[in-house]
Amino acid sequence: MNKSTFFLTFLILILLSITVSAQRKQVDTIGFAKYGWQMNLLFSRISQSDKAPVEEFYKAAICPHDDYAYAGGLYAKTLAGIKAQTVILIGVAHKAKKFGLENKLIFDSFGEWKCTVRDIKVSSLRQRLLQTLSPGSYVIHDSIMQVEHSLEAITPFLQRNSAWLDIVPILVPQMTFENMELFSEELAQHVFAYMREKRLSFGRDLAIVISNDALHYGDEDWGGANMAPFGTDDTGTAKAVAKDLMIIDDCLKGEVKKERIRKFYDYTVSADDFRDYNWTWCGRYSVPFGILFAEKLNQLYCGKPLTGEVTGYRSSITTPHIEVKDLRMGTTAPANQRHWVSYIGVRFM
Repeated sequence: MNKSTFFLTFLILILLSITVSAQRKQVDTIGFAKYGWQMNLLFSRISQSDKAPVEEFYKAAICPHDDYAYAGGLYAKTLAGIKAQTVILIGVAHKAKKFGLENKLIFDSFGEWKCTVRDIKVSSLRQRLLQTLSPGSYVIHDSIMQVEHSLEAITPFLQRNSAWLDIVPILVPQMTFENMELFSEELAQHVFAYMREKRLSFGRDLAIVISNDALHYGDEDWGGANMAPFGTDDTGTAKAVAKDLMIIDDCLKGEVKKERIRKFYDYTVSADDFRDYNWTWCGRYSVPFGILFAEKLNQLYCGKPLTGEVTGYRSSITTPHIEVKDLRMGTTAPANQRHWVSYIGVRFM
């Protein structure tokens, strides 16, 4: 091989490496669909009431990210009104502690995300944000974004509503409420400036989806932790559900107000250490940050508060499971009174 041929081959290999690394790959291919045919068959098994089309364009939504067998119907129902081409995804950073990440928003540098029907492009809005946000408010961390499952769960459903969907993925690790307020304000200001420049409508052209699984409950298969303060019998389960519903009524239903968002944070995050749970929702950071951001953006957009409406409250032990084994899918965790997860869907308009 002569020098010119060697150089050309070497250059091609570098370019291929860059191209491959520019795409975020799917992590969970058991709980979530990997192929379009899986998604089509899964959708055919979701109840008609859950997949009924809606006329409204939701500005924001809170959606689960658990296995489709457990929560597929609530995904479909909650995301039915998210039809914008550009969606800002606010996700959970499950492995933030492992990577030593906290108190900063997490972005990635991938150019596209692998998805079921076609790969999803990352919006040019992300680059604008990285150029304009305060450097101390965020980090770019591809490694955590690659291993995080809370956003890839949602994208196939969004792609059904908007074929040429583009996204801005953001993860929210352990964070103080004070930083949530600061970062959500700055993010809203810069997103609104972009919307105004591009003449985008909030809801029709750009929307926000907040990823969240609600209560994680039980005393088995939680890494040795006992997360069942009320016990795991019928009475304990009922008490846990009642507390969940009380938090939802107090904080997520109706007109969005900062005091109610703060109340949610106080319900779910330890007063002694913001890194710890008070009530075991894995969305204890993504939910308050996401609602703060959506509310501030709406105030800039139209000068009015958002209103939240619950699309459903379900759990892995109360909702009939969708059969997925024949789709080469399955479940990634058990579902019984000693290990269960609750799900909440909320739409904001």
